[in-house]
Amino acid sequence: MSDATIPLPPPMTRALALAHESLFLSSPNPHVGCVITSADGRTLGEGFTQEAGGPHAEVMALRDAQARGHDVRGATAWVTLEPCAHTGRTGPCCDALAAAGIGKVVAALEDPNPKVAGQGLARLAAAGIAVEVGPGAEASRELNIGFFQRMTKGLPWVRLKIAASLDGTTALANGASQWITGEAARADGHAWRARACAILTGSGTVRDDDPRLDVRGIETPRQPTLVVADSRLVLSPGAGLFEPQRPVWVYTAVTDAARHAELAARGASITALADAQGKVDLEAMLRDLARREVNELHVEAGHRLNGALLRAGLADELLVYLAPRLLGPGRGMAALGPLQALAEGTDLEFGPVTQVGADLRLLARVRRPA
Repeated sequence: MSDATIPLPPPMTRALALAHESLFLSSPNPHVGCVITSADGRTLGEGFTQEAGGPHAEVMALRDAQARGHDVRGATAWVTLEPCAHTGRTGPCCDALAAAGIGKVVAALEDPNPKVAGQGLARLAAAGIAVEVGPGAEASRELNIGFFQRMTKGLPWVRLKIAASLDGTTALANGASQWITGEAARADGHAWRARACAILTGSGTVRDDDPRLDVRGIETPRQPTLVVADSRLVLSPGAGLFEPQRPVWVYTAVTDAARHAELAARGASITALADAQGKVDLEAMLRDLARREVNELHVEAGHRLNGALLRAGLADELLVYLAPRLLGPGRGMAALGPLQALAEGTDLEFGPVTQVGADLRLLARVRRPA
């Protein structure tokens, strides 16, 4: 059975809610929440993972319990991911729990990081702490879908954000696209930007729309890294995405020392990764982004780059905002064709559909072969 059909213990439900509090904060670390309860069910402490290099959820919960004056010896720690067992930017959380005298740990699921992968749970058990795994696993995995993909496949989770009319037009034939959807949908899109580690666009979108592609209108402690696929290295140093000046990762298919220097002066890091057709090697780019600790890649690009990612089997999910209007012929969601048979299409599985202002937001996940 899935989490949706089995009622979760209230402390794990609360731990998952706390994990959501780290959604805009903890990347590239996973989003984790922790609740510590007494034998009679009282909450002694709670917390969620902070920014990279900051304390993890378990340590935050232990500190909270201490600040409240509670003794956690023999208590139960409910955590949405296996406590870590390695020293990275911080020390091992499993050791912190053991040192505090925690009596039991209930973890939603094992950490897919090869540096952990069951070792945290094993060390807890070796310390005489009771261990249970499973409650909340589905919800925790969904919350950390990019982290799991990076750890298991060496790729980020690629989400294509698309704003379109009901008949699938994302821009008129002359390129006009602002604004197809309403203000509420645009604000909602900024929340999806904020949760991503990086935002990807193409040089054509930069040329046509001169977007800033930062998070605006919502409170966020960090801005996602900006990534531009620019095969011919035509990105202008005067593009709006450099204002205010921030790091921009540019992937190209050409080497041009003068252009590299010009863009580097604006904060750009240039990586040349060409495929056999003289375009940016998209899979190599994604693997490089994973090495740079990108979990979720939020794509706001034109129909050509969207189509290239879908044709290459590199897109995982579509985040589509549909406006209640018809625009007729223009640019579509993705350049996929022309196809010769229906079987050549990209099969999707619909997720939640939500009305956002006057528009509809739908999630559609790419269906992979079993």
